[in-house]
Amino acid sequence: QVQLVESGGGLVQAGGSLRLSCVASRSIFMFNDMGWYRQAPGKQRELVAGINRGGITNYLDSVEGRFTISRDSAKNSVFLQMNSLKPEDTAVYYCNVRRPRGLPDYWGQGTQVTVSS
Repeated sequence: QVQLVESGGGLVQAGGSLRLSCVASRSIFMFNDMGWYRQAPGKQRELVAGINRGGITNYLDSVEGRFTISRDSAKNSVFLQMNSLKPEDTAVYYCNVRRPRGLPDYWGQGTQVTVSS
């Protein structure tokens, strides 16, 4: 059983910051690309930020410059630092492990991020 433990969500006012954390097993962390998705009510899940094993990152256009994804090999964790939060960032955020060779992705349980006006 693969477990991705998410934390860091919460309620914050517009302009504030949150940091999301996702802790994976060593093997999952070391050998897979990881990222963060989010899903707002009535919308499809979208990729917010991704990071591959080499540290190359990519971001949703609307969060680039505000959010930073990073990896910490010592903690087997991926983080999403979210600054200058906006109400439209409100969503459930999911840690994602992209698996190769057509294998199903792994997903965290989701953590709610709510940004008030």
